[in-house]
This record gives sequence, structure tokens and C-alpha cells, in this order.
Amino acid sequence: MSSRRVAIVGGGNAALCAAISAREHGAHVVLFERAPFDLRGGNSRFTAGAIRTTYDGVEQIRELMPDLTDDEIANTDFGQYSEADFFDDLGRVTQYRTDPDLAELLITESFPTLRWLREHGVRFLPLYGRQSFEIDGKRRFWGGLTVEAWGGGQGLIDQLTEIATKLDVTIHYESRVTAIERNESKYNVRINGHKSQSFDRVILACGGFESSAEMRARYLGPNWDLAKVRGTKFNTGDGIRMAQELGAATVGHWSGCHAVAWDLNAPMFGDLAVGDGFQKHSYPFGIVINANGERFLDEGADFRNYTYAKYGSEILKQPNHLAWQVFDQKVLHLLRDEYRIQEVTKVSADTLEELGDRMGGVDQAGFIRTVQAYNNAIEETIPFNPTVKDGRCTNGLTVNKSNWANRIDSPPYEAYGVTCGITFTFGGLQVDAEASVLDDQGDQIEGLYAAGELVGGLYFHNYPGGSGLMAGAVFGRKAGLSATSE
Repeated sequence: MSSRRVAIVGGGNAALCAAISAREHGAHVVLFERAPFDLRGGNSRFTAGAIRTTYDGVEQIRELMPDLTDDEIANTDFGQYSEADFFDDLGRVTQYRTDPDLAELLITESFPTLRWLREHGVRFLPLYGRQSFEIDGKRRFWGGLTVEAWGGGQGLIDQLTEIATKLDVTIHYESRVTAIERNESKYNVRINGHKSQSFDRVILACGGFESSAEMRARYLGPNWDLAKVRGTKFNTGDGIRMAQELGAATVGHWSGCHAVAWDLNAPMFGDLAVGDGFQKHSYPFGIVINANGERFLDEGADFRNYTYAKYGSEILKQPNHLAWQVFDQKVLHLLRDEYRIQEVTKVSADTLEELGDRMGGVDQAGFIRTVQAYNNAIEETIPFNPTVKDGRCTNGLTVNKSNWANRIDSPPYEAYGVTCGITFTFGGLQVDAEASVLDDQGDQIEGLYAAGELVGGLYFHNYPGGSGLMAGAVFGRKAGLSATSE
């Protein structure tokens, strides 16, 4: 057991997991959360709570969800998701640039970390509403994503906060850490620009730089300062900056980020009352068109949880930085719950011509031409199946659709206006598999650790859905352990 004083900078899933881990190994833990209590929880609080983990089958699912009934087990095909599957997915979507040591830690510790959280009292549920469809009378999961936290992101933060508080973790809200100074073997942590406290170890878990318009423009490129921020307004790169001042190395895809299709009229920062409801992720079952009325991406390239995190940047590149997702009656029952929120930007019509008129800023004639060409290009001999990559594709188009192509011909039609919503940035601090921050020589900076979205090297270009919360928990737990080790 350790008697060290450990400071944790941040307030989300990674920070709280680090706090719980360090505290259970005997450290005196103080967590500094920049946000006020009502806005606590970082980006984690804005998520739906989906968590990607390996599991061998239904028995391991039952370990995480002991309240599942026999009927639920009998009527659900949970499948399995092996370490090899996770490695394949992470490698494929990051174009095999992911750091192998970090990837191995994430994947091999995913299920043990959820089991650890369950032992602490965190509750999990099957991700029925977003990752399963009923086929032949049975719920079938798809895309390797089966688990969600009870109560979504807000529920997860509430549960972790309660656990940390019961373990006597001290949490200070409205406490922005503005500087960290090394003084021999101690760290002086300055809060709100003046007050300073001394600690033996520091864990940084305060997010990337997605909430800074200036840093987005500098690192991500033109027009990224115009993107809407899905989550917290407090992730402005403080942790990265302070670590660099201590000699930390940076790594990863600094011009890359997690960005999604986000409601066209959503506010500039996340709204906790709506949470992740502004996202629009059922595009694989329709078409996505820009202001010229043209398709510009392959809606059916893969399951949505392997494409949604990169398609926000494609929308940002379009005229006026907007797009519309178009569906007909055949697929409306497949749309996720976020399409039915009160705050949605939606138009509907009985004809495609009317729909084109009602989609603000769209060339109606271009839209009609696009739908006609798309309808005529579908390989309709292949049956439609939303639970697998069914190969029902188009042929001969400039941008073909690879799966789930259906004619848009069954009115009334619906269209949803979207823009780019940034979630988090991919560039960050270089850490090793102990969650220790490294310097430019590749050596550990003694006593400095990092977890969560400010860690670089894990994601490039894209991201497998649900792996963010998982990485935060895994690296947070590891950072807490490392910070208390001799």
C-alpha cells in the first residue's frame, strides 16, 4: 500500500478511474475538476455510455450484467468479440498506425477492467437500442459493441463519483490547474492561477484540445474553428501544454480527430439536457447529400461504429459545411432514438421534389438527379440485412454504396440536417504501457502519468465506436496503479 499524495487533473471517466485505482492502493488522492459541479464529467458525461470490450460469449456478458433474466438470454444472440477481433478492428480503422503497446494494453485489459468496475459497483446493460436488431424473433448484436454503462455517460460519471467519494477521494470542482512545477521529487500544482499544493505524483486526465477553436485551426486545419463541439467546453489542451512545459514528448495524429454527423442547429458546445442526442448515426440505411444535392461518401462502407468518427470531417469539407441524411418509409423503423428528439433538424414530404425544396440550402435539381442515379444503380438481387455487411451495393456511380442500398421510392420521405461535431482530438502526450509520460528521449518523466483523450498514439484517422470510454478506464486504472507503485 502507498501513502503517496496523488493529484489527478480532470473529471471524466479516465480521471475517476485513476482516482479509484490510486485510492484502493492506499494513496491520498485529490482530484481537480475544472468544471463546476453541474457541468462535471468531461466528455464522458456527454456520451451514450457504449463501451467496447472483448468477451468470450454470454457467460462473460452475464459477469458484467448479473441481472439479465433467462428470457433475455434465450431471446438474444450476444455473439462474441475476441481479442483478435478487437486488434483487427483497431488496426484496420487506424490504417495500422496505432501504437502496438498501447493497443495491447487497451485490448487485453478491456474485460478485466470492466470486471474491476463491476466489482466496485458500476452497472452495465446490453446495448440493445443502438447495436442490435430483431431478426427471426431474436435480438442480434452487430459491430462488436454490446455493452453500455447504466444511465449512459451521465450514469457512468454519477456511479464513478459515488465510488470515488466513498473511498475518500477528495474532489474539488471549479478548480482549474494552470501550472505544474517540478521541485526535486515533488510536484507543485497551481490551481486557478494562484493557490499551490504539493504532491508526489500527478495524473493528467483532462482531455485533448477540441474545445479550443484556436488550437483546432492550428493543428486540424482550415475551417475546423467552425466545427461544433459535441461535449465539454473545458477541454482546451491544458494538460498537454503543462506536460510539455515539464519536458513531455507528444505523438500521434495531430491533424486528426473524432468527428461525427451532428445536428445542423445544435449549439456550439454540448448540451447536457440533450446529451448525445444531436448525433445522427443511421446514415448507412439512407443516403447523405451535400448542398449541391450530391452524394460524397460511402454510407455503407462498414458498420456505422467503424465510420461515424471520420464522417464528420467529410461533412466539414462540403459547401457550407452541411449535409442532409435522406430516408424513405422502408427504413424509418431502423433509425436510432436520436432521430426522434424534440430538437432535431428535420423535414418531410410526400414527393422528392418537395423534400428537395424543404432541405435548406440544397440544389433541388441536383438532388433529384442523385436519387434517380442511385436508385437505378442498386444491385437488388442481393437481400437486405441490417445485421451483417450484406453486400447490397450500387454499381457505376462516382461514389458507390457498398452495403445496405435500398431504393428511395417509398413516401413520405424524411431528411435530417447535419454538420460536423468534433468529439476529441487524436494528437497528445506520449506514454508507455505503464501510463507514464515520456520525454523526448523516450524516458519516463518520474511521477507524471496520463490517461484518456490527451494520450496520443492510439487513434489515427478513425476510431472503433465505444473504445474511447474503454481506453479511459483502462489507462486510468493503470495510471492509478503506476502512480502508487514503488
